[in-house]
Amino acid sequence: MASAHPGMQPDVAARLVGGSPLSLESAAMASKQGSYEESSIRVLKGLEPVKQRPGMYTRTDNPLHIVQEVIDNAADEALAQNGKRIAVTLHLDGSISVEDDGRGIPFGLHPEEQVPVVEIVFTRLHAGGKFDKGSGGAYSFSGGLHGVGVSVTNALSTRLQVSVWRDRQVAQLAFSGGDVIEPLVVRPAGSGDRRQGTTVRVWPDATYFESADLPRAELTHLLRSKAVLMPGVTVTLRHEKTGEVQTWLYKGGLRDYLQQHLSADTLIPLFEGEQHATRGESETFAEGEGAAWCVAFTEEGSNLRESYVNLIPTVAGGTHEAGLKDGLFQAVKGFVELHALLPKGVKLMPDDVFGRASFVLSAKVLDPQFQGQIKERLNSRDALRLVSAYVRPALELWLNQHVEYGRKLAELVIRQAQARQRAGQKVEKKKGSGVAVLPGKLTDCESRDLSLNEVFLVEGDSAGGSAKMGRNKETQAVLPLRGKVLNAWEVERDRLFANNEIHDIAVAVGVDPHGPDDQPDLSGLRYGKICILSDADVDGSHIQVLLLTLFFRHFPRLIEAGHIFVAKPPLYRVDVPARGKKLAAKHYALDEGELQSILDKQRKDGARENSWSISRFKGLGEMSAEQLWETTLNPDTRRLLRVDCGAVDFGATVEALTKLMGKGEAASRRELMELHGDDVEVDV
Repeated sequence: MASAHPGMQPDVAARLVGGSPLSLESAAMASKQGSYEESSIRVLKGLEPVKQRPGMYTRTDNPLHIVQEVIDNAADEALAQNGKRIAVTLHLDGSISVEDDGRGIPFGLHPEEQVPVVEIVFTRLHAGGKFDKGSGGAYSFSGGLHGVGVSVTNALSTRLQVSVWRDRQVAQLAFSGGDVIEPLVVRPAGSGDRRQGTTVRVWPDATYFESADLPRAELTHLLRSKAVLMPGVTVTLRHEKTGEVQTWLYKGGLRDYLQQHLSADTLIPLFEGEQHATRGESETFAEGEGAAWCVAFTEEGSNLRESYVNLIPTVAGGTHEAGLKDGLFQAVKGFVELHALLPKGVKLMPDDVFGRASFVLSAKVLDPQFQGQIKERLNSRDALRLVSAYVRPALELWLNQHVEYGRKLAELVIRQAQARQRAGQKVEKKKGSGVAVLPGKLTDCESRDLSLNEVFLVEGDSAGGSAKMGRNKETQAVLPLRGKVLNAWEVERDRLFANNEIHDIAVAVGVDPHGPDDQPDLSGLRYGKICILSDADVDGSHIQVLLLTLFFRHFPRLIEAGHIFVAKPPLYRVDVPARGKKLAAKHYALDEGELQSILDKQRKDGARENSWSISRFKGLGEMSAEQLWETTLNPDTRRLLRVDCGAVDFGATVEALTKLMGKGEAASRRELMELHGDDVEVDV
């Protein structure tokens, strides 16, 4: 089961089973050795953490992501308008080279480390030019955030060599497994040398990947999308084996790209636009932040949905897509209401609009917060407001300038809403008889659409009260839990309902307890998402573990079907006072890392040091209904982790949870705490 609170008290069960640094294998190895002494404690240095747990830093099915890190760096140079060419070559020996004509990585000595900067970039985690977000920084907008990109590429390669052309000099060095094997050599540039740029050649280490082959289709798609998002930049892919060269240079940008991929006729002309904040114009967003988009509406639904943040593909979407969704919905809803087109009894939902949209979205965010190092999903809360604030008025203006097309789109959206409501009525009739009496403390939702409905299992009555007030009554239900749930790991199934809390959870969810080999009847399931919502402290993590134990032991099919989720409330709130034309603002941070990013962004925007106030939430009960909605309940801005077993062996998961939750396993738990206690950060 994969679930964690980064920067907070860790969810120990999830971390052990999920394969992070506190792994089951290392614990088992320590117990087999039979001795536990000072020498048993090992401190990982340099790039060793990457080699020990590569899955924490990159995909391990194939080396594409570590190559993408190099491509992204070249693209960041183009994004900063310092390059016009990116060339990727697949060599006969299995290596891949990426060449750009950007500024070239600096290779002088770092003023503090006294080591060549180019060496630091490739050998140190959390080092790079993208942390410098201040005025005049090297990269105001980039996909890089954590500073672990190309250093991961280096760690997982048998060889990596770098050539830099800069300041009329040529610098070269090479690494193996993250270590320097050919020290930096600098020579004057000759008449045949390039003026500037960087070339990185990578030999991925096959031992870290399930397959050593790059997926050609994904690589081609990645490079083509870079060209789409950077009009005027030439991107090439050369196959050394066949001599084939593919070249992409788009001048029409997003429109041409979307039109090429549409397989159905559009209902209305393509809706496209681009807008970015300028100095002094925006009171909310940083200079340069904004988005470019192109949207098509079709009868059959979406053909293409692609989003990017600072040229990084976000295949799992995120808050920028949520902003596009909100902007489109609010504009269409406003048009329908203005022209009185909505039939009586029909209620529009965002998916009625978004479900028929194909789009390409490119957002530009000053300091993007991604979910995980592989950056598949954007989590930055401000990105929703950013994209929505530009898309909504643009579409409202366009629809009212083209009323005929606006009516066509409204008719399509209304048909979608009517079909959805009919489907929900059918489900309600099917469930109408023989349903157990729902728990009295359950505050249910109005909808009967399983795909939309959510129930939050909330720690405590006070937090439950805020959740009830702040929720979306249409689709969100709340079930407060009193105290800590029973440890159900060793409880027999026929004795479960003796516990009132477990009885209420089972009845509210609509599924009976079952085992891993059973085929339970899930037709009574009442919610598509069952969300665990607890405080971001030790007790909250314990409650989370107890509920995850309950679902894994007695409701495993719900986990397998992807219905169990863990909500992640914020730990900090930052209040920024108004200044000049900028309005007062509030920001929420999940952990210390996000808190620092928020403060860095305020400094970038010119806020006076310490003019802001920082408050830390002690629990969900401290949050108002509005705050709980903004941070934890709103589908567009919340952090919600789906719980699954992934590729972890089922037997290993059972063994780990037995150690953690078994009544006779106190000695094993003590050993785990002694072995990994130093890895847990505790606020004093």
